[in-house]
Amino acid sequence: MAKELPACPVEMTLQLIGNRWKVLIIRDLLEGTKRFGELKKSVGLITQKVLTQNLREMEESGLLTRKVYAEVPPRVDYTLTELGYSLKPILDSMIEWGTSYKNTIST
Repeated sequence: MAKELPACPVEMTLQLIGNRWKVLIIRDLLEGTKRFGELKKSVGLITQKVLTQNLREMEESGLLTRKVYAEVPPRVDYTLTELGYSLKPILDSMIEWGTSYKNTIST
């Protein structure tokens, strides 16, 4: 059974990327494919469990793909899908607004 989606587009977007970790994961994957360890390091103070949970949710939502290589030790790559990459303008706006805010309160 399909999950019922919110009627409000803002609520829908927040449901998909509405936590700090998902936005940072998207930010990092906009640069290209990354391995789990690279994401853990670049995202910051996130536990392995929380990173795994967020990556799984984002994969289920269609925002990224996960590719597992049959190697020892196993290698897993994460890449934004076209849908995930379509969030770039939102993150660009967040960067612009955050920079402006920082400049405003710093003066």
